Amino acid sequence: MELLPLTPDGQTPVRVLTIAGTDSGGGAGIQADSRTMAMCGVHALVAVAAVTVQNSVGVSGFHEIPPQIVADQVRSVVGDIGLGAAKTGMLASSKIIDAVAAVCTEVGIGRNGQVPLVVDPVCASMHGDPLLHPEALDAVRHTLIPLATVVTPNLDEVRLITGIDVVDDTTARKAAEALHGLGAQWSLVKGGHLRTSTSSTDILFDGDRFLEFTSPRIDTGNDHGGGDTLAAAIACALANGYDVPRAVEFAKAWVTRCLAASYDLGAGHGPVSPLWRLREVRA
Repeated sequence: MELLPLTPDGQTPVRVLTIAGTDSGGGAGIQADSRTMAMCGVHALVAVAAVTVQNSVGVSGFHEIPPQIVADQVRSVVGDIGLGAAKTGMLASSKIIDAVAAVCTEVGIGRNGQVPLVVDPVCASMHGDPLLHPEALDAVRHTLIPLATVVTPNLDEVRLITGIDVVDDTTARKAAEALHGLGAQWSLVKGGHLRTSTSSTDILFDGDRFLEFTSPRIDTGNDHGGGDTLAAAIACALANGYDVPRAVEFAKAWVTRCLAASYDLGAGHGPVSPLWRLREVRA
């Protein structure tokens, strides 16, 4: 698969910002984002929006960071360090979403700014534990998604946001159209949770054309953090100057390789692993 270019020693790499929640188990959230960015040769900037109490079995609680502090983290790193792309993950409340949307608009992040934004509309953990207050769904639909260069929901999130239950290619395309209709520049409907074949197809839509990205389905239950890894990889590619279709193609191949290298951790399912890249670079 294609790899992103590594910055020569002593030179500053491209920077990507993740605005998301932590995962104390290290499998998803900011931990997965930062690990993916490092393996992609990107410097990770972080704005913590929530701290979760989480392990391989599930999420037992979370603490929201005050919205102003979330926004100030974004403002601080963008003003000093700069960045080439950003992504969002867990934004638990409408107040946090409003604050993030406002600061992103202020500093030029989002589809109408200079810095592309990948919106991963995290609503629940892979175990079904809620990570978004129900009242925040409207803010996701009408405040966050309209800022997105590309929005990347899984099928459960698609159903919550659009009301569409994706069961095949036709309903996936209908969902992509609905997400685009909410204001995203590009919508990506991921097929990883549609376990009806030996392959996994993601559908990308920009209002005019549908593009399909298919890879072999990896037979593993260790897919915790897969959505975070995909969105982070897309952001890394965008920061390196890729257009959206090429960035999605790169990220799809990246996650497929990571799933093949995933490992067991704890009593529940283990995480996606991007560590193969580090082994290749060092080889």
